[in-house]
Amino acid sequence: MAGRMTVPVIAGLAFAILAAVLAVAVMVQRRTLRRLVDEAETEHQTAGRRAAAGADVAHAMLAALREPALLHGERIEAVNEAFLGVVGIPADQMLGRSLSDLVATDYQELMALAVTRALAGEPGPALTEIELSDSHGQITRLELTGTVLDSGGRRVVLFTAEEMLPHDEPAPQALLPGRAQLALESLGEGLMTTDAHGRVDYLNRSAETLTGIRREEALGQLFSALLGFVDEHDRHPLADPVQQCLTTGNRATLGRRALMIARATGNELGIEASASPIRGQEGEVAGVAVILHDVSELRGLTQQMTYQASHDALTGLINRREFERRLGEALEVARTGRQSHVMCYLDLDRFKAVNDTSGHLAGDNMLREVAALIREAVRDSDTVARLGGDEFGVLLVGCPLDKARQIADDIWRAIAEYRFVWKDRIFSVGVSLGLVELTGESNSFEEIMNAADSACYVAKRQSGSHVHVYSSHDEVLARSRGEIHWLQRLQAALRDGFFELYMQPIEPARAGTLGGPAMEVFVRLHDDGQPVAPAEFFPAAERYRLMSLIDRWVLGAALAALTAGAIRIPAGRSLSINVSSQTLADPSFLEFVVEELDRTGVAPQQICFEVAEASVIGNIEQARRFIDVLHGMGCRFALDDFGTDLGGFANLKQLPMDYLKLDGSFMRDLARDSVNQAMVTAVIGMARTLKFRLIAEQVEDLTALEAARAMGIDFVQGHAIGRPRPLAPAA
Repeated sequence: MAGRMTVPVIAGLAFAILAAVLAVAVMVQRRTLRRLVDEAETEHQTAGRRAAAGADVAHAMLAALREPALLHGERIEAVNEAFLGVVGIPADQMLGRSLSDLVATDYQELMALAVTRALAGEPGPALTEIELSDSHGQITRLELTGTVLDSGGRRVVLFTAEEMLPHDEPAPQALLPGRAQLALESLGEGLMTTDAHGRVDYLNRSAETLTGIRREEALGQLFSALLGFVDEHDRHPLADPVQQCLTTGNRATLGRRALMIARATGNELGIEASASPIRGQEGEVAGVAVILHDVSELRGLTQQMTYQASHDALTGLINRREFERRLGEALEVARTGRQSHVMCYLDLDRFKAVNDTSGHLAGDNMLREVAALIREAVRDSDTVARLGGDEFGVLLVGCPLDKARQIADDIWRAIAEYRFVWKDRIFSVGVSLGLVELTGESNSFEEIMNAADSACYVAKRQSGSHVHVYSSHDEVLARSRGEIHWLQRLQAALRDGFFELYMQPIEPARAGTLGGPAMEVFVRLHDDGQPVAPAEFFPAAERYRLMSLIDRWVLGAALAALTAGAIRIPAGRSLSINVSSQTLADPSFLEFVVEELDRTGVAPQQICFEVAEASVIGNIEQARRFIDVLHGMGCRFALDDFGTDLGGFANLKQLPMDYLKLDGSFMRDLARDSVNQAMVTAVIGMARTLKFRLIAEQVEDLTALEAARAMGIDFVQGHAIGRPRPLAPAA
């Protein structure tokens, strides 16, 4: 065995011999090149100053080389056939031009520097990589070696080239193992990757769908040539995330206001984009991975929610909160003295008769028709809002007082001539209008609202046209005849017990649902034996800071009824009690609640406090303390009127809430209104994430009840479940 050579040994010797032969060939070629150079220099020295002859020698030497080469002085002077064959560019398109002008943009500066240093006799890189593109867009990558020659008394550079063929590089779509490839193709987000020059080398199916660009069309193209990004609000161009990532080496993101534009088709899509660097083994940026997330549906829902937060669901007019915001802006302009405005406050007459005789559905239809009449009577630049109940507001922008009075008269006349028909009844309604001018001397928008309200009060009591322009005497008159009267009645009710509790049941939407509120208590004021709804006396109670006293009465009466057995709730259920904004801001109310629970012996778990979303936002610190303390004792909490203010989303995570109580406006026509359905679906999803349970109020009919059940609401409250009824005495 020792005397015989094995196959591996023979193969090894063969490879060694082949390597030696190749090495000798390379050495010979280099010596040949050196010899040619030496001969050229020798001939040049013997030729003396014959510059033309020296140049001929350089050109002859170029022609003798088999490898691709060119001569470069200040410009390209000669190119051999081998070079032209490799790059596919005609000679007439190369001669007389600088090589740096022909290479790809990313290589121009490097190429220009290499030529400049060589011609100046300065040391430069031994090898230079470049990319050249022919007229068909075909890209050739070359590795250049430069040798400085003396041609006719001046320096030129002889560049020899070797084509860099990607023999060892897999095709772009074969970069990943099969299972990983399938995983990326299955992603819901679009994924695109680029090389270090920003050229796309991969995109998954979702990216094809989002961009509308087929894979074969995208590969090899610059990312920026395929896609652009603008701000969806002002259409301002946004930075290319790929180029940003390549330049900084850091992650680049485009926020939720970005619109992606496919340059080939012009198609637009709301997206969130994130570009992250792909790093090589030595930490260099070898490419970029871009994630595209479609947020068009989410943005559409956000816009719907923004609309809902600023508009009245019944009439389509803007709501009180948005009206007050616009009024504040108009007041700021008026204070500069550049422009004056007029605010008009409207209160319908005899609206209560429609509700009482024909029901709330009739009243709602009439309010919609009246809102349309008001819109028709004002200018396009004016703002019309429903402030609540049967009250409306109009902001007449840049309007002189005389013109505002004319518009108010038109509104009054249109409503006075209007007849509302409902089934077999015909109703005639009227309206009273109070006007107040916004000038440089105007104070806060609250005072503007109060002044317009006072002027409306005066208009209601004057004969003829019920339109009145505010004067300083109006507020005194309104308070002396109206609000002072309410103040006296409320004080007497608190003193003599003219308040009464009403109850309305709350039921699980589906069988088997455990816990939750069983009923809600309301307060009514008795006036001459007739119950007065809170909407009638709460405004005066708020103005005279009596809400905290009323809430204390309600809490005391409810706890006493629980103790006496007048209110009975099932085991594990609770009783809902409302807390107003003024009361929530009263630091002493928390102490009062704790003392009342101790005095009556009612278990905290039996009480669920309802706090309105707007009240929490307006008193966030006091609300947090109130909720944290009582929730820690075992009381439950529900965020009431949820959805009327988008600020509630940010506050939810800060407060230990148990229930979200959907604003009743979302339940109107829930089975048919796609906007309300989208809102409710979004709130349900968020509630499930935050582990809150949902209560739908104002569920007025079986259609709304079935829709609430189908959408996954936990508890329902409204006329379809049971109407508010007076609290019966304990048996």
